[in-house]
Amino acid sequence: MPKLPNIKGKQLFKILKGIGYELDHIQGSHHILRCSDGKKTTIPIHGNKEIPKGTLLGILTDLDISKEDFVLLLKKKK
Repeated sequence: MPKLPNIKGKQLFKILKGIGYELDHIQGSHHILRCSDGKKTTIPIHGNKEIPKGTLLGILTDLDISKEDFVLLLKKKK
């Protein structure tokens, strides 16, 4: 099982937009994204800070994306 990479909120936002998620609204520094299939999640974008591992795992769980699939998405974007 791969380790979760360090990723910033802005990077995650771009990746999720690339796979079909759209910005629903912003509440402070939290961006709420939705997909046409009804899934939604909140991404904290706090400047240039990385997303904590537990928060990232929660976001992936919300979106039904496995760690392996997420690592593959990251490699495609680079």
